[in-house]
Amino acid sequence: MTGQPPLIGVSTYLEGAARWGVWELPAALLPAAYHRLVQRAGGIAALLPPDGPERAAAAVARLDGLVIAGGPDVDPARYGAERSPRTGPPAHERDTWELALIEAALEARVPLLGICRGMQLLNVALGGTLVQHLDGHVVETGAFGTHPVTPVEGTLYAGIAPEETAHVPTYHHQCVDRLGRDLIPSAHAEDGTVEAVELPPAEGWVLGVQWHPEMGEDLRVMRALVDAAAS
Repeated sequence: MTGQPPLIGVSTYLEGAARWGVWELPAALLPAAYHRLVQRAGGIAALLPPDGPERAAAAVARLDGLVIAGGPDVDPARYGAERSPRTGPPAHERDTWELALIEAALEARVPLLGICRGMQLLNVALGGTLVQHLDGHVVETGAFGTHPVTPVEGTLYAGIAPEETAHVPTYHHQCVDRLGRDLIPSAHAEDGTVEAVELPPAEGWVLGVQWHPEMGEDLRVMRALVDAAAS
């Protein structure tokens, strides 16, 4: 980069009907907190609606950094598991597109941040599996809670948030089970749940967080991505 704010792509999802004004039409959606967090951290946000997976590499080539946003459960078929009764309906188009984006970013060494579902999908992309239901991490349906996470010393995340514990905005009912290839756990909840994962520095800047930084005031995780994208 040469003094310009880095361009950060953020994945979005399709809804069959969204309403604004007199219109009710299919729409590509993303909560505004995501692009606002990118902007507050110094980046320019570019929203990426689902597309053909063969176009992911071309999209990523135009970006300086990539965020895979939170959202619905990953289809268990993606990691070879039977669907649990408590797992939400599949989002096939979104899974396909975001997995292709992740693979393209890893191949091109474009800085990558996965948020909640994005962290889980990163784990699946690298051959890992998920726990399909986790009790105690949703306080109330439709409302974000907070809980403490503890960084693992010596990791990328610990360098971003070095305090002994940080209280983070959370809303998830799934988590990492078996870690994907080369992934390192870099933060844990009090119950031992893996709350952040990353790849070794030699693999590029790659971080996944189980929580929702866009729902809080702490800019450090997103600012770290923006800084990596600007370098």
